[in-house]
Amino acid sequence: MALITRRVTPTVKIGQVLVGSGHPVVVQSMTNTDTADPASTIAQVRQLVAAGSELVRVTVNNEEAAQAVPAIVEGLAQAGVQVPIVGDFHYNGHLLLTKYPEAAKALAKYRINPGNVGGKRKDEHFGAIIAVALRHDKPVRIGVNWGSLDQQLLTEMMDANARLTEPRDTRDVTMDAMVESALQSAALAEETGLAHDRIVLSAKVSGVQDLVEVYRRLARRSDYPLHLGLTEAGMGAKGIIASTAGLSILLQEGIGDTIRVSLTPRPGGDRTEEVQVAQQVLQSLGLRSFTPQVSACPGCGRTTSTFFQEMAQDIETHLKARMAAWRERYSGVETLRVAVMGCVVNGPGESKHADIGISLPGTFEEPKAPVYVDGRLKVTLKGDAIVTDFLAILEEYVENRYGASPPVPLSAMRSGGTADKLVPG
Repeated sequence: MALITRRVTPTVKIGQVLVGSGHPVVVQSMTNTDTADPASTIAQVRQLVAAGSELVRVTVNNEEAAQAVPAIVEGLAQAGVQVPIVGDFHYNGHLLLTKYPEAAKALAKYRINPGNVGGKRKDEHFGAIIAVALRHDKPVRIGVNWGSLDQQLLTEMMDANARLTEPRDTRDVTMDAMVESALQSAALAEETGLAHDRIVLSAKVSGVQDLVEVYRRLARRSDYPLHLGLTEAGMGAKGIIASTAGLSILLQEGIGDTIRVSLTPRPGGDRTEEVQVAQQVLQSLGLRSFTPQVSACPGCGRTTSTFFQEMAQDIETHLKARMAAWRERYSGVETLRVAVMGCVVNGPGESKHADIGISLPGTFEEPKAPVYVDGRLKVTLKGDAIVTDFLAILEEYVENRYGASPPVPLSAMRSGGTADKLVPG
């Protein structure tokens, strides 16, 4: 796997989480509960953290929400959940943070949208938020969104473009306006006294090509850590695929220090899905490891039996059920690679490339299933207990490889990691 060369940034400390090119890309999520309801918000934050979210953002949109923030942070601490809580502010952040200092103190970071921070008094209101950040030693994320872009700045840039002999298209000017809004706000924050290493930038759009373009421009013009994500990514497959496409391009180019997959959950759906997708994007790119990966063939005319599909599902279920205990006991087990293949064509080869793999017999093939461990044939299973026998071998493998003083697994050596190799932004 090719090494990904991260763009060089300062390190921003958000609670106990370090963000920047010298640290792993961080997974972030956001609650959709009423922040004024501490119990439901605490419950959802706990779910998101259990799924792997390392930063959690909450809406702070009114006085009731601001008043609830300290209770939420305290409730999480009492439950043993140590996750930085980020306050999301629009329109009235300067008022809420000033009026409720306990909320300002409890939050680990403030998210400011320069497009709706206060009309003609935007610099004054923005400065008030920065003053609170300085008072409580908090970092900020300056989050530009094309749905609420600073209209005064956009109008000025559109007017200037119209006067050119050969005007650029509207999209191009809008991309530049987003970058200018972020950089001008960051400059104002530093002029107000906020340190360079207390600022994260983002520029959210809802189209994949627009996302790639605006972040490339932002990355070229600054060295601030960048938070990536499509805004309003959508529901189901559309949201997952669009987010994966946009994030993967940028992450492969070394751009991005925190990510969020902004999925619209189905009614009653699982909010943690956005965390799982974000983790899988990072793991698929070889940037981080969160959970053992199962490779399984899609099936074809050689695999008319559903046995290998059922076995792949059984192994996935087993891994998920065991991971909580394994993670506590076995360092590095999240890098484990398991292969479940359905016939002789690619089965043995793919199984050899995994840490542990099994090649099941296809239609009309001899009813036997070779098991490969670290690239070598270990045993050939037969009979009705293949699944049970393979899971027992898997458990033994995990104990032997990831027990006390485990060696580096083959999958980790093959991936090459992401190295500490950096280049200027």
